[in-house]
Amino acid sequence: MKQRRIRAAVVQAAPILFDKRSAMDKIRSKTKEAAGQGAHLVVFPEVFLPGYPRGLYFGTRVGSRDSAGRQDWERYWNSAIEVPGAETDELGELARETGVYLVVGVVERDREFSTGTLYNSIVYIGPDGSVLGKHRKLVPTGAERLLWGQGDGSTLTVIDTPFGRIGGLICWENYMPLARMAMYAQGIDILITPTADARDTWQATLRHIACEGRCFVVSCNQFVTKDSYPGDLACYEDIRSDPDILCRGGSAIVGPLGDYVAEPLYNREGILTAELDLSQVTQSRFDFDVTGHYSRPDVFQLVINGQKQEIARFTGN
Repeated sequence: MKQRRIRAAVVQAAPILFDKRSAMDKIRSKTKEAAGQGAHLVVFPEVFLPGYPRGLYFGTRVGSRDSAGRQDWERYWNSAIEVPGAETDELGELARETGVYLVVGVVERDREFSTGTLYNSIVYIGPDGSVLGKHRKLVPTGAERLLWGQGDGSTLTVIDTPFGRIGGLICWENYMPLARMAMYAQGIDILITPTADARDTWQATLRHIACEGRCFVVSCNQFVTKDSYPGDLACYEDIRSDPDILCRGGSAIVGPLGDYVAEPLYNREGILTAELDLSQVTQSRFDFDVTGHYSRPDVFQLVINGQKQEIARFTGN
């Protein structure tokens, strides 16, 4: 019999950009604070470790890149993490210490096929300290494509827990109907949506997805101020004239009928907490089940390639 009620916590904050230690320290302090409030599931925003470089151009124009942008890129690359690696080991110790499921947006440095490419990823850590899985963003949005590579279908991860099945799509992946369907088809109960989108329209997206998937939607954004950017960035001029608040947040938790369980938080750092009653997921599917009685597999079918994509395969010695 599954545990039907859990307390979820969403951390709306930001580290010092490109400062891995700052991010890890903030993850530790905020996770302990959330666990102290009874949280079983603690969620951090998109690429919280080591931060979302909002407003930076990295010296790019169509057809050219300059040396200052390459310097900042190297700094970003050096602040990324490997999965698994030293930082996920540290996150595992924290999850074990606090007894929570820990979900963190990270910049992942790939060491399997490449020594250069970064990915926008979600890492899932269990209360036993183990890495339960990860998800790489399928399509970085707009200028994000300068920073991150594309994930593949092998990381459309959904994890079975004592309280239900959890998984996530990152920011505008949630506008991809087929990506959502891939999550619904795996029986998602709690969809985690780390984001960098602070617009009012994002809230409409969250509420629609909750109604469509008949699941809880846990959305987490950073609250970012300009003083979290190092003053010695090679491209600091990119944001010098920007307002002090670079991202106002908007983290929220929505129930499976589209109503807020925790209203959006704006213009400050904070932790949103809410009790999620998973029996509401079952009840909500009485009249609409997107992969069950409200599907038409005789008319519509989705084929998902879950194979890990490889650039090279070596045989023999």
